[in-house]
Amino acid sequence: MGEGWELFKKNAGGFVGFTLIMLLVSIIPQILPERIKPLGSIASSVLSGPLGAGFYIVAFKLMKQRATTFSDFFRGFNHFLPLFLASLVTGILTVIGFALFVLPGIYLAVAWMFTTPFIVDRKFDFWDAMESSRKVISRNWFSWFIFLIVLALLNFVGVLLFGVGALVTIPLSACAVAIAYQEVMGLSNSGIADEEAGITDSF
Repeated sequence: MGEGWELFKKNAGGFVGFTLIMLLVSIIPQILPERIKPLGSIASSVLSGPLGAGFYIVAFKLMKQRATTFSDFFRGFNHFLPLFLASLVTGILTVIGFALFVLPGIYLAVAWMFTTPFIVDRKFDFWDAMESSRKVISRNWFSWFIFLIVLALLNFVGVLLFGVGALVTIPLSACAVAIAYQEVMGLSNSGIADEEAGITDSF
């Protein structure tokens, strides 16, 4: 967690500002008129995968001692399809797992924690990223479960602090996951974070 905090501090303003945007994307659909609220919720769900990747794109660039700009947080949209599908499929299958026996849902939620980092770092398609994450995490699943519990408690405290604390704890959690991924897998030199600004690879 300490390394995650040091990483967060390298671009604290950017991380906090981007988290605020993400929270607004999640909250706005809830305050829309009832007749268009479903459309807002769908739009929010569609955007969540590519937006969430922004934390890892910037984190990995910082870990490689590279300069970042605020626009880097949005470069997940250059790889919209795999990130959207990863978010959609992991979400659906995890919900099904919880609905059936709960434990499968917990297992999958933990096992797929590196899915987005794999897409960002190695440009895997969504299924390869999910499977790679599952295989890596399953080797020491319980330790990763404890790790995510700690992050969940951290974010719970952030919410209790009038919600403002979440502006720090959410990106801090992403930085902690990025550090954990790097320690287990290392970082490639051909990921989304290594692309030149403005260049797209897949949609």
